[in-house]
Amino acid sequence: QHRGPIFSLKWNKNNNYLLSASADKTAIVWDTKTGTVKQQFVVHKAPTLDVDWKDDETFCSCSTDKMIYLCRIGESNPIWTFQGHEDEVNAIRWDPRGIYLASCSDDCTVKVWKCDSSTCFRNFVGHSREIFTICWSGSGARGGVSLNQDLPLHLASASMDATVKIWDVENGVCLYSLQKNIDPVYTIAFSPNGEYLISGSCGTTENDTERGELQIWSIKDKKLIKRYKGNGGIFEVCWNSTGQKIAACFSNSTIAVIDFIFR
Repeated sequence: QHRGPIFSLKWNKNNNYLLSASADKTAIVWDTKTGTVKQQFVVHKAPTLDVDWKDDETFCSCSTDKMIYLCRIGESNPIWTFQGHEDEVNAIRWDPRGIYLASCSDDCTVKVWKCDSSTCFRNFVGHSREIFTICWSGSGARGGVSLNQDLPLHLASASMDATVKIWDVENGVCLYSLQKNIDPVYTIAFSPNGEYLISGSCGTTENDTERGELQIWSIKDKKLIKRYKGNGGIFEVCWNSTGQKIAACFSNSTIAVIDFIFR
């Protein structure tokens, strides 16, 4: 059904629907039991870059048209609109409770929205270049339940300016700026217990070989505790469910798995 490259895929929690976003400007909800299209959403005027479920029936989509739409299965038009970014919106993420929606953009801002308001709840300014992606603490390994429910909810952002910033959403401030990269940071992930964060950079060229770097940060100590160089830029990093293993995929078609021991 899509007529262009597919940029994003997300399962809903029930695992009965798979959501996709495409350069053809649409988002599609797929029925995973039958493999057929449940509903195709034509709401954006430009490529749809990312999607994220709020619950099993409701999701948001974002686009190079600078818009974010909240959509629901069975409804042909968006049920809510989030407008405020001044350039393309690269990524969107609901917090683990489904209360806040975070978005990041080429306008160098991170915005946090509430679903009962069209104006943004927080507008975080601090990056000097485009922001690739965002990640909530407490979201565990790819959306699971956090292993540490006592930690506050934080939001991380990764940018072309080679920094990762940690934001306190409740108080509206930047807690730390993690600056040990010299290359754009393309991917980030909090550990399931929320105490560590990994980042992956696009990499520089050394002796005709692209060398991306994986970094492991202690959030509590605000310190870089480990770094690894790979042959190729890093496109994605993730933790396993226990937080004892880290995986990273590289532009040279390889995947690395690293053992991690909690300190």
